[in-house]
Amino acid sequence: MSGQTMRIGHGIDAHRFVNGRALMLGGVHIPYDRGLMGHSDGDAIAHALVDALLGAAGLGDMGHHFPSNDPRWRDTAGVDFLGDVARKLHDEGYSVVSAHVVAVAEEPRLFPHLDAMRTAMSQALGVEDGVVQIGVTTTDGMGFAGRGEGVAASATVLIARQ
Repeated sequence: MSGQTMRIGHGIDAHRFVNGRALMLGGVHIPYDRGLMGHSDGDAIAHALVDALLGAAGLGDMGHHFPSNDPRWRDTAGVDFLGDVARKLHDEGYSVVSAHVVAVAEEPRLFPHLDAMRTAMSQALGVEDGVVQIGVTTTDGMGFAGRGEGVAASATVLIARQ
């Protein structure tokens, strides 16, 4: 790709389940009896993608831009963070070429919600369908995710600057 600078980023996030909170993942409300703890909405899928994008552009991480001790970000939706990061990338001359997020959760079953998540996150980033991909896996009962204590996510992105 002549004339372009390509950069790769990787982000990881994890949140524990808590009672009394809606479960938001990939910008979508998932019907479940618990939600994810966090200063914002706890959307581990969106947060992992935010960190991957910021890292790829050399712009730090989510904690730098959206610190959890700042009341402005309390209960903020993960897709709102993605929208803000999309503007930051645009201001730096970057576009998102490809993004892939893998969620790790034993429960709830996320497969039925993947299309809605892809759509919500693509719209937040202002990218066309197919740029953002989401997969899910379990740990076959191992670790915190396997015990149903929370959700983790890992994201990898490719961005380009003209």
